[in-house]
Amino acid sequence: MGGWKAKRFWQDVSVAQDAGGFAVMLDTRRVLTPGKQPLILPTPAMARAVAAEWAAQDGEIKPLTMPVTRAANSAIERVRPQRAEVAAMLAAYAETDLTCHRAAGPAELVARQAQAWDPLLDWAATAHGAPLIPTTGVLPVDQPPDSLRALADHVAALGEFHLTALHDLVTLSGSLLLGLATSARHLDPETAWALSRIDEEWQIEHWGRDEDADAAMEIKRAQFLQADAFWTMCAAD
Repeated sequence: MGGWKAKRFWQDVSVAQDAGGFAVMLDTRRVLTPGKQPLILPTPAMARAVAAEWAAQDGEIKPLTMPVTRAANSAIERVRPQRAEVAAMLAAYAETDLTCHRAAGPAELVARQAQAWDPLLDWAATAHGAPLIPTTGVLPVDQPPDSLRALADHVAALGEFHLTALHDLVTLSGSLLLGLATSARHLDPETAWALSRIDEEWQIEHWGRDEDADAAMEIKRAQFLQADAFWTMCAAD
């Protein structure tokens, strides 16, 4: 026997201002998180996006078609209770950041990585006072403690909604610097994603494409773009 599936029970969807932000109303009922907490959004833009997702549901409710709602739920139920731990986990990416680990060869790949990633290291040094040291091979290099501290302080200052977006930007790209540069609008998300794929694209050029790997990577790319959009909603009017 199949499990019970929630179905649309409301007629109208609206946004209502709340003391702590903005709520989405299904007729006269406020949307709650799966754990029955109030879904209070920080900005009108995010509330409108959540409302649009609920308004688009027809018949059976399909959470996979509601990325903004799911991200907001995660911010409230998963990130908020452990904000410091999430921030520390993301900041730790700087210790082994993708952009710092370079190939020893061939020369063409070495040059391609340098062209793609050296400007990002320059940006981190200028924007965050956090110069990082590139190295070759997979073994980590000890990064300057002051740089790691500066990056960690920046991440720790973020609220749960911004951290939720940054989490996906960092974990999907494998780079704290790419996540921060995207969120700061130093890089547009498509460029940032391409910079995270230097090694993979090199392998494809020399060994050919794999349809399954391409499909999986396209899903990750879409998730990266959704995370960028969620970040934008965190500050939009």
